[in-house]
Amino acid sequence: MKVLRWKSFCKTIGITALLFSMSYTQINAEEFMQVKDIKTGMQGIAKTVVEGDTISTFDVKVLGIMENKGPSGDLILAEFSGPVIDKSGGIAHGMSGSPVYIDGKLVGAVAYGWGFSRSHIGMITPIDQMVKLWDEPYTKNIPNPWNKDRKLIPIGTPLMAYGFDSSAAEFIQDKLKDYDIKVYDTASSTGDDEEQPLLPGSSVAATLIDGDLKLGAIGTVTYVDKDKIVAFGHPYMKEGETGYFMHNSRIFTVINSVESSFKLGSIGKNIGAITEDRGAGIAGTVGLTPKYVSMSIKTTDLDRNVNKDSHVRVISDDSLTPSLITSSIYNFLKKTIDRNGGGTAKITYTIRPLDSKLKPYTRSDMFYSSTNVAYKSIDKLYDIVDRLLNNSFVDYSIENVDVSVDVTKDRKTAQIIDATASPIIVSPGDSIRVSVNLHPFRGEDFSKMLTFKVPEKQPLGEMKLEVRGGGVTPLPYLIEKQKLNLTDEVIRRLHVYKTFDEYFKRLKNMDTNNSIVVEILENNVSMVDDGDEEVEKAKLTNLGNRPTEGPKKFKTNSDSEQWDAFDGDEDRAVLNTDYVILGDGQFNITVVAPEKKEKALSELIAKRKKEAAEKAEKKKNEKKSLVEIINEAGQEALEQYDKDKEKKDDKDKDDKDNKDDKEKDKDGKEDKKPSTDA
Repeated sequence: MKVLRWKSFCKTIGITALLFSMSYTQINAEEFMQVKDIKTGMQGIAKTVVEGDTISTFDVKVLGIMENKGPSGDLILAEFSGPVIDKSGGIAHGMSGSPVYIDGKLVGAVAYGWGFSRSHIGMITPIDQMVKLWDEPYTKNIPNPWNKDRKLIPIGTPLMAYGFDSSAAEFIQDKLKDYDIKVYDTASSTGDDEEQPLLPGSSVAATLIDGDLKLGAIGTVTYVDKDKIVAFGHPYMKEGETGYFMHNSRIFTVINSVESSFKLGSIGKNIGAITEDRGAGIAGTVGLTPKYVSMSIKTTDLDRNVNKDSHVRVISDDSLTPSLITSSIYNFLKKTIDRNGGGTAKITYTIRPLDSKLKPYTRSDMFYSSTNVAYKSIDKLYDIVDRLLNNSFVDYSIENVDVSVDVTKDRKTAQIIDATASPIIVSPGDSIRVSVNLHPFRGEDFSKMLTFKVPEKQPLGEMKLEVRGGGVTPLPYLIEKQKLNLTDEVIRRLHVYKTFDEYFKRLKNMDTNNSIVVEILENNVSMVDDGDEEVEKAKLTNLGNRPTEGPKKFKTNSDSEQWDAFDGDEDRAVLNTDYVILGDGQFNITVVAPEKKEKALSELIAKRKKEAAEKAEKKKNEKKSLVEIINEAGQEALEQYDKDKEKKDDKDKDDKDNKDDKEKDKDGKEDKKPSTDA
C-alpha cells in the first residue's frame, strides 16, 4: 500500500508540475503555412505588445517571396499596416519575432526591414526555418556568410539597460559595437518579479546581465511548444549554441524616433535560458538555467568614505564575458565615486574556475589616470579574463569573481629619480643591493632597497640591469619595438607555452604598476653608455620620465605600454609599494668568475682612484675665485703691455738708427764731389 500511495503521490506531483508548466507556455502546436503555399496578395495579421503585456494585432499583406535572401533560406516580403503600425511610426525595434498568421496558420516572424524605404515594408522569416533551431547541432560563434543584399536590415533588438550609469551605458554599447546593438536606459515595472506565461506575440528578453544590473535585448515570441520557444526571427549576436538568461518583459511604450522607433520595456523575472542564437532567430527553454558567472563587487570612494556592495550574474561566454564583467565593475565604480575625472585606484580580484582542479587567479594592482580613473582601473582585468577564458590548454570556465576597488582623486604616483647598485663586479650566484630613490607627486622623497640575485648560469661579461616601475616598458625595448613596428599582438605571439601551468604562472607573475622591478635586459638591445663615477656603486643611467597613459580601446587591454614579457620568478627582484611607479634606468654590471673577482675589483679600484685623482685635480684647477681670475687676467694684460712697449721701443730705436745712417751716407757723398775751379 505504501508503494501504491507513493506512486499515486508521484503521479499527482507530475500532473501538478505539468499544469504548472502549462501556465507559463502554450502546449497545443499550431498549424504552419509553408512558403510554397504563400501567394502574392494574401492578407493576415501579426501579433505584438505595444504596452504592458497586452497582445495587439496589426495587418499584413504579402508582396512576394525573396528566394534565398535570408541567412537560413527564403524570406517573405510584406507590407504592414493598421493603428498599431501608424502609432509606432512603422515597424519598431522590438517587434522582431512578431508572429504572422494567414488563414489562421502560422507563417513566420516579422524580422527584417528594407533599407531606404518607408518602415511599413519588411520581411518575414518562415516558421519552418525557426523551429529547426531546437534540433541544431553544437556550433559556437558561427560565421555570417549571408550578405547578399546590404539593404536587408534586421529589425533591431533594443538592448535595455537597467541600473546603469549613463556613461556606463555608452561604455557597454561601445564594447558591443561589433553586434550593431543600441543601448537604451530603462526602468523597472510593477510585477517584474512575477512570472508571466509566454505566448505568441508576448515580449521576451534575451539577457546578458542579471541582478543589481540588467542588460538584455527585447523582442517578440513567435511560437511556443510546451517549454520551448522561438523568437526574434533574426540573429541576436549569432553566437550559435549559447546560454543567455531568458526573462519576461513588460513594454512601457513605443518611442517614435527620427532614426528608428523602438519599444521601451523592462526586464522582468528570469524564467529560463536562450540556448540557440542563429540566422533564423533565437530559441529557448522555460525553466532552464544557463551557465553563468556570479560576481560580488565592492567599490569604495576613499575621499568621501562611501562604499557599495553589489551582486550580478553575467552569462558565461568566451567572447562576451570579459566585456560584461568589466562593464559591470565600471558601472558600479562610476556610481560610487559619482564624478568624472582622474585619480588613483587600487583593485583586487579573485577569479575562481568551475573546475576545482584548476587554481583560482588572484591579483592586486594600482592604476593612475588624469582623465578617467574608472576606465583605467579595469584595463588589465579585461585582458586577464580574456586570456584565461581563451587559453589553448584547458577549459577555464569561471564560476565567480570577487572584486574590490578603492578610489581616491589623489595622484599616488612616484618617479624613480636615482638609484645605486653595489657591488658592480659580481660572480654568478652573488647578490646585488639596489637602492632606489623615489619622488612621490608633491611629497617627500623616499628610498626602497631591493636585493637582486645574479643567476647561477649568468654568462660572464657585461650584464645590463634594469630598474623600472612595474607598468613601464624598458626604454631600450620600447625603442626596438617602435623601430621594428612590433604590435602588442605580435609580441604576445612570440611567447610559446608548453603547458597551462606555464601559461598560468606567466599571468600570475605579470608586473603590477605599483611595483619596483629589477631585472636583466637582453644583451642584443642597444643601450646608453654607462657613466659610473664611484668605485663600489653603479649609478642609474638613461632615466626616463615617459608618460604612461594615452587613448584606449576596451576590448584588447594589451594596448597599454605595460611590459609583461618575463616568464617566471627567476632573474628579477620585485617590491610592491603604495604608489604607481614611473620611470626606468639601467646599470652596467661586470660578471666574472669567482677566482677572478678579487683581481678585477682591485683593477677597478686602481682605475677609479686614478680617474678620481685626475678629476679632483681638474676640479681644483677649475675652482678659482673671481679675484684670482681677475688678478691673473690683469697680470697677463700688464705683461702683454710690457712686451708690446718693449717691442715698440726697440722698433723706434731701430728706425732712429736707420735714419742716422742715411744722414751720414748723404754727407759723405757730398764731400767727395770734384772741384770746378780753374
